[in-house]
Parts: sequence; structure tokens; C-alpha cells
Amino acid sequence: MNTLSNNSLTPQKSSSYLYLVCLVAALGGFLFGFDTAVISGTISLVKNDFSLNPVSEGWFVSCALLGCIIGVSFSGKLSDKYGRKIVLILSAILFLASALGCMYAETFSILIIFRLIGGLGIGVASMVSPLYISEFAPSRLRGMMVSLYQLALTIGIVLAYFSNAYLADHASSVYATESMTKIFSTEVWRAMLGLGALPAAIFLICLFLVPESPRWLLLTGQEQKAAAILVKIDGPEAAKREVEAFKMQGDDKDTPLAALFTPVYRKALWIGLLLPFLSQVCGINAVIYYGPRILEQAGFTLNSALGGQVTIGLVNVVFTFVAIFTVDKWGRRPLLFVGIGGAVASLIIIGALFALGITSGPWILLFILAFIACFAFSFGPVCWVVIGEIFPNAIRGKAMALATLSLWVGNFLVGQLTPVMLEGLGSSWTFWLFAICCSPALWLTWKVIPETKGRSLEDIENHWKHTNKN
Repeated sequence: MNTLSNNSLTPQKSSSYLYLVCLVAALGGFLFGFDTAVISGTISLVKNDFSLNPVSEGWFVSCALLGCIIGVSFSGKLSDKYGRKIVLILSAILFLASALGCMYAETFSILIIFRLIGGLGIGVASMVSPLYISEFAPSRLRGMMVSLYQLALTIGIVLAYFSNAYLADHASSVYATESMTKIFSTEVWRAMLGLGALPAAIFLICLFLVPESPRWLLLTGQEQKAAAILVKIDGPEAAKREVEAFKMQGDDKDTPLAALFTPVYRKALWIGLLLPFLSQVCGINAVIYYGPRILEQAGFTLNSALGGQVTIGLVNVVFTFVAIFTVDKWGRRPLLFVGIGGAVASLIIIGALFALGITSGPWILLFILAFIACFAFSFGPVCWVVIGEIFPNAIRGKAMALATLSLWVGNFLVGQLTPVMLEGLGSSWTFWLFAICCSPALWLTWKVIPETKGRSLEDIENHWKHTNKN
């Protein structure tokens, strides 16, 4: 019997259902962004409380990134074996434990341990959340839906900036207990890090209400469950086409990752490794992590630097909407070309302004905002869209883990080396090096990345099979 002909599997197509499920999955991006950005407001405070040197300061920032690398390393295999949903639940638990542990950490070593645990959660969510959305969303809306993940990430960043600024402004308040005074006043970085427990708890609860990825269900032979979800997402006809296309691929969930290294998928592998890595070594997280210090070097006071950091976060959110509304209309490649080109130009100009000593006035901040805007509608969301759709069904989880691992390696290097670069090379050469590292992404977009707008995941898989046989 045709699975889709069963009347019990014909709920009404529901756009609200699609958006709500994708928004829940995107909360993983919110936690990723919040945890990434909240650190910027705590660096100087933790440095003072624990008397950190530049190496320890870099370790405080980048230890979570090491946790991300470890988290990504096992998330692909786990998500392919046990499903996307259960691994997302694991990430929410790790986020929650990290936030509470950091808030009550008594020593720098314990703080590092819980930052590492948080990094595990970020690493898992950064891979599985966009993977889940890319497998859940219909082809015509996949770019928009995956971009919601990046939007949630940017909102998490800006809310971390706002919460940091608010908590810092109220750090002199008197509280009822000694414990609250320590958390919210004398060592306010504890409250900054601990606040992440609230969205982590919301994410954990909401995950129990969403279904499993329909493509993972198909891979594990649960066709009836997958069909019911697909019908609810996009209607019975579209669901029937999806299931039939999947069957024609003949995918096997036990396909080894080594298949990705065959000539057929070699270009997909290069895209998956290079695009995420280049999106990080362009310096985006140097601005996120060390924005206040960079702006202070440009002559801003600490309070105005934090205010500039909030502005950076808002621009990041606003320009992510450009990608959301255009990625499925204009395509992935045009957004990458324009955004990467603008980012390289902005980085060169910022370096020149520092080199020429033009640090008074708004110019440094304006070109940092231009860089953020270019990143926000190109590298930021489009990277997740592309790596979520270029890999074959049978090994998508493992392959995305490999691609996301590449992203976190780049992120780790930037987080660890930026303080050293700022101190040893100065701001101008730091930004010029970021521009040099970013430039190869233009060649990658021009020569290697195919346009995937409006194409089903199975159609993209067939593209590699038909064009890369040798």
C-alpha cells in the first residue's frame, strides 16, 4: 500500500507548524549566539578577579571553542545513529549545566570546566540545528528556514550585549543576600554567564514538542512517520514526491563517511571544509569577542565601546533579514559574492584607518558596522544554508559535523590568537590579515560552489553524481 494514501496520514498542511518547528530548532542558534557574545562583557571582569595574563585570557575565551570542536566531533555520528532530536536535547542539557556551573564556579579551573561543557553544547547545536532545519523545510523555503537559525544566533548575540550592559549598569545595587550580592554586584560576570540558563531551559522544554527529522526517519525505515510529518509540512502531493525521490536515491544510513572522499563528492567536501573555515578567519568573532577592546583602541571609553558593541549586534540582526528574504529568490552565490567582497573591502579600510591614526570620530565604528552588515547577509546565514544542503542524505550528519568542525577550528584559532595579534601586530595588521584570510572565499564561490536555490536535497545529490564521476 502506498504510505501516503492512508487517510490517517492526511492532516492539513500547516505553515504555522513548519515555522514553529523551525523556530524551536533555531533556538539552538540563539544559545550559540548568546554564549558566544556574552563572553565579551565578562573578559575584563574575569581577568581582574582571577589576575589572568594574556595567555590565560585567551584560554578563557577559547576553551569553550575547544569544547565546540569536541562536541561537533561526536554529534554527527550520534545524530545519524540516534536521530537529530535526541542530540538537540543533549545540547540543551549541556547549555543549562554550563550556565549554572559558571555562575557558581569558585575557582578559575572550575569556570573553565563549565565553559568547556558549554562549548560541547554549542558544538552539538551548531551542527544539528541547521541540519535538522535543512532536512525539515521544503526546498522552496529551505534557504529562508535555515537562515532563521542565523537570525536566532544574531538575536542571541545582541541580547547578550544588552544583558551584559544592563547587569554592568546595576552592579552597584544592594541585594538581600551575600550570595546574590556576589553574583549580581561584586562579581557580576557570574550573572552574565548564568543568565543563559533561562533560554537553555526553554529550548529543552520546547524540544520535547517537536517531531524527528523526516529524512532521518526515512533513513531508518520509518516511512509512515516520515510521510505524516511531510504531509503536515507541505501537503500530500509534495510529501509523495519527497518520499519517492528519497527512495530513488537508494540511501543507506550505514554508508561510511569515506564515501565523501570519493571523486563524486570531492567538490562537496571542499566546499564543506573551506566555506565554514573562511567564514571564521575573516575575523567576525574577533569583533564579537574583543569588540570593546578594539573600540577602546580606537579611542572609545569602556561604556561607549560597550554601546558600540550593542550597535554592532543590532546591525547583525537587521542585515540577517536581507538574507532571509532574498536567499531563496536571488540565490546563494549572489549573496556570497556581494557580501564577501564588501567584507574584504571593509577590513582593508579599517586596517588603513588604524595605520593612519584616524581613530577619532565615527569612522572606525562605521566600517566595522559595514563589515558586520556584509557578513550578516552572506557568510553568516548562507554558509549554514550551503553546508546543510550539499551533502548526500546517507552521510549528511557525519559530513555536516566535519564541516562544522572546520568552522570551529577557525573560530578557535581566531579566539586564541586575536589578543596576541592585537598586542603584537597592532589593530591595523590584525584587520589586514583578516582581509587576506577572507579573500579566497570569493574564488571558492566563483569556481566551486553551485547554485542550489529551489533544488531538492535529492536533486543536489544527483548533481554531484552526474557532474563529478571522475
